[in-house]
Amino acid sequence: MRGGILALHVHKKAIRALGVSESFRKGVGGKSVLAGVVMRSDMVIDGFTFGFAEVGGMDSTDRITEMYKNLNREDVNLLLLNGCVISWYNVVDLQKLHEETEIPLICVTYEESPGLERYFKELFPEDWEYRVSVYRKNGGRTEFRLKTGHTVYVRFLGVSREDAEGVLNKFTLHGAVPEPLRVARLLARSLMRTLSKERLSELMETLR
Repeated sequence: MRGGILALHVHKKAIRALGVSESFRKGVGGKSVLAGVVMRSDMVIDGFTFGFAEVGGMDSTDRITEMYKNLNREDVNLLLLNGCVISWYNVVDLQKLHEETEIPLICVTYEESPGLERYFKELFPEDWEYRVSVYRKNGGRTEFRLKTGHTVYVRFLGVSREDAEGVLNKFTLHGAVPEPLRVARLLARSLMRTLSKERLSELMETLR
């Protein structure tokens, strides 16, 4: 898809989403673990992808793009993200990510927030203006009330509000977190725990 709104056939059994979530610990390797799970809307998992982003950096957009492209699949219908500010204020440029992947994108958060701009200014005096510009570019969030009774706050690109809500309801079995994101978060946390500080630092050196 190149621009515009794509109609997602949310009632099809075989619709596939790539859910991306992350885990990090400050001071451990300097990187966060990104995990991606390809899941069908009948909850069958049929793919994984992994990546690493700099904690406190601004490379998350490129790293997630690489994860999607490394799958080398044309049957992934949409991208789900667990938030657009990850890995200690590493801001995802949703518009750029959407343009690079050329598939609909739905970014899910779970709490109301007055915004993060003051934290960018306090914690990143050297580049806070750039972080704020990307954050503002991502736009505001839309509140969805899911069939589970939980409320989520969503940004969506390349898909209508109706289809975005339909996708989230289809992939959310209980609570507020869609299954692709729930499983991706579990994977990221598990890998983060498995890699000790020394092993993660060594791994980061091999990736440079």
